Amino acid sequence: MGVIRLGVCVSGVYAAFLLWAIAQERLSAPFLSTSSHPHVHSSDQLKGDKFPSPLFLNYAQAVASSLSALSYLLFNAWREGNIHRGLWQIIGFNQLFSSGTNNDRVSKQNGHSTLSKPEKEISINGKLAEREASKSSKPWRKSLPALLFQVSLFQTLAGPIGFLALRHISYPTMVLGKSCKLIPVLLLNVLLYRRRFSAHKYVVVALVTVGISLFMLLAEGGKKKKGGNDSAWGLWLLGVNLFIDGFTNSTQDQIFSTYPTFSGQQMMFSMSFFTQILLLPALVLPLPTNPLSLLLHLPSPLSPSLSKIPSSTTFSRPEFLNSLSFLYTHPAAVAPLLAYALLGGLGQLFIFETISHFGSLTLVMVTVTRKLFTMLLSVFVFDHRLTKGQWLGVAVVFGGIGVEAGMKRREMLKRAKKDE
Repeated sequence: MGVIRLGVCVSGVYAAFLLWAIAQERLSAPFLSTSSHPHVHSSDQLKGDKFPSPLFLNYAQAVASSLSALSYLLFNAWREGNIHRGLWQIIGFNQLFSSGTNNDRVSKQNGHSTLSKPEKEISINGKLAEREASKSSKPWRKSLPALLFQVSLFQTLAGPIGFLALRHISYPTMVLGKSCKLIPVLLLNVLLYRRRFSAHKYVVVALVTVGISLFMLLAEGGKKKKGGNDSAWGLWLLGVNLFIDGFTNSTQDQIFSTYPTFSGQQMMFSMSFFTQILLLPALVLPLPTNPLSLLLHLPSPLSPSLSKIPSSTTFSRPEFLNSLSFLYTHPAAVAPLLAYALLGGLGQLFIFETISHFGSLTLVMVTVTRKLFTMLLSVFVFDHRLTKGQWLGVAVVFGGIGVEAGMKRREMLKRAKKDE
């Protein structure tokens, strides 16, 4: 059952985000306007306009993710006959904003409201009370709402920081850095939450990271594409982006281990909800057209290096109004926007299902190897060619995956013998 579930999760992540990437690429292209501009030359008008607000795209993605998670949770509650529990409990907000009654905790632990054996009920109640006491003794920053808010905040910041880094480094460098994401996830799990992994996990992470790096570095023309335009500032931003990814995934693991009754889809709904709260002020409030000009109004030792920044601070129209106006005058952008949001929401369902059942390391392994498997598919379908170095990288990655699969099979056989 576990292998089938993992196969469904991996297939869902690959399929949803492959189509999502196509929609994202279409959104990055210009769209023709249906309204004529009297002060714009006809040749310029035919070139089209690009979507004005990445923040609006992130907000639409968050809305679609919350709706996808809500639909899944409602359907699952109806299928299991628990729809009577109410929306607050189905989406998991009872665990976020209240401790809940003892009976509620017993029902979550056992799947029904009453227990047939009194001594078993006393034992379970005692364990649950002990667990709740340990939870209540933790500082607020380690509570479920605080952890979810931290993850949502860092996940919201990750995208803009990644885009900013890409302005100062080449795309191959960004892809190569992202291929090493397993390392910060593993390290932050160990350093922040004192989580321990078996020795083979470290071997698997090393093999997959080295294999993906070889695959990216030894591509045909890889050295020419890099060019040497990678600045120290861009590499620093890339490091911050990788740290955020590692923090996000390791904290999600910590939430599932500390709050085992909080499901992956409940986490998905809560994170999307917090993301919408974080993005809404930036969408509805006017923002400075030159954010760096605000630094000139503060005492700073960097003032000589900021001399090229315009001193005047002007504010633009809210991003939300700009985006709605763009969609009204460029209706061709509506379909790819809906596809981008809905496919992202569907992909998030598979992602959180993977995290909740197999952990963040498995999820990151799936995401970092997705490009490799996409390239392999293009080799067989479109007769593309890989260099010898890339084939070596593929072999190293599959070696790491083989080690992981072998150890998983060994663990399953041990469990089967114990059950017998």
